[in-house]
Amino acid sequence: MSEQALRPSGYAPPSSKAAGVPLADTIVALATPPGKGAIAVVRVSGARVSEFAALHVRTGSELRPRVATYATIVDETGHAVDRGLALLFPGPYSYTGEDVLELHVHGSPAIVREVVRALLASGARQAAPGEFTRRAFLNGKMDLHEAGAVADVIDAETRSAARAALANLGGGLASAVGGLRARLTTTLEQLSGAIDFPEEVPEPDRHALHDLLESLRSELLELRRDGERGRLIREGVGVAIVGPPNAGKSSLLNALLGEERALVSEIPGTTRDTIEESIVIGGVPVRLIDTAGIRAHADRLESAGIERSRRALEGARVAVVVVDGSRPLAPEALELLESTRERPRVVFLNKADVGTCVRIDSVDVIAGSSFDPGSLAALRNAIARAGWGGESADLERPHLATLREFEAVNEALEAIEYACETLERGDPADLCSGELSRAFSALGHVTERVAAEEVLDGVFSRFCIGK
Repeated sequence: MSEQALRPSGYAPPSSKAAGVPLADTIVALATPPGKGAIAVVRVSGARVSEFAALHVRTGSELRPRVATYATIVDETGHAVDRGLALLFPGPYSYTGEDVLELHVHGSPAIVREVVRALLASGARQAAPGEFTRRAFLNGKMDLHEAGAVADVIDAETRSAARAALANLGGGLASAVGGLRARLTTTLEQLSGAIDFPEEVPEPDRHALHDLLESLRSELLELRRDGERGRLIREGVGVAIVGPPNAGKSSLLNALLGEERALVSEIPGTTRDTIEESIVIGGVPVRLIDTAGIRAHADRLESAGIERSRRALEGARVAVVVVDGSRPLAPEALELLESTRERPRVVFLNKADVGTCVRIDSVDVIAGSSFDPGSLAALRNAIARAGWGGESADLERPHLATLREFEAVNEALEAIEYACETLERGDPADLCSGELSRAFSALGHVTERVAAEEVLDGVFSRFCIGK
């Protein structure tokens, strides 16, 4: 099997080094989860793939690109290790952009260890976490945003999170940002021409320029909003269930979960510590935190639980304030209602099935019972409104995913706003050039294809080995 025959015409192998990573090394790793299973996939990528295929794969015919071939996998001495499938993906038409070999063997940890050991003995190197995807980035198969989306797909815990990550994996964000940069480029060219050749090139129309900048600003704000919704889908929303003792907080947690997770008792102060569980509301993961009842007079142990309740309340995105609506409000309930007035919250007047003697005129108040399905449905909708505006993110639309991308868009927004202020003050339009250049440069960092080594380390450090 000749090395040239494996590659399409016009193929040029990647350089031996890019961004400090020695691409000449051929790497190997288990690409499926460790442990017993029906099948395990060992992945090999690099310049020596054809050599390793000749050494370790025995077939009745030559391996054909992208065709699964039944084969005997042998070690470095020629002894059979297992029988399975071998798939060859010649570069650049592979995941990494290099020659890639996948060996599908039986999912025995002993067999996997022996296959990987044999490849290492022949000169391969154990892949670092995320190194296959890192090579795909360095070889131009994807931009940095798409590379990060690979990890998000793997980490997705809900259907919504998976759909959002797949949207980012498609490269749509690069197209959207590229469109913004193209419009900035045209404007910068016009301003540059007016500066360099004032007698021949007229200054751009101020009103048209201002309208363009406002349009760019609006699109950047929308991009940031979509990114925030996408972050909520990936990371979830913290919801602290707080209130005085015996308001029914633990009963409410159990009802929302659909299981008896928290101990329920008529004795005040039963809950002494926070309990955290997760549900999904409207496609968004929600971390429910049941807390100890907050009151002024408590013993030492209960006071420690109350302090944890206050910390949970401070760290949560939404507060669900539960009070007993069947009796007059105690001072602790009034104080809690007042202290949460200026933050995202839902007030739940519990025990309405017993009776209601409390009225609070506010849009964030729900009177009901933790045993009533209708009350629980209304509470879920109210949490969605308080937590993320009740709007479902467009899961098919690519969005910002990392702090680095948010910072880049924020810098571009700041530059665009300064440019708008320059025009509104009546200053010459050419004074906008510096800010527009800054916005153009900042947007280039959203989906950059070249990045500093420390940036790459940060992106790929959360990947598993084999990806």
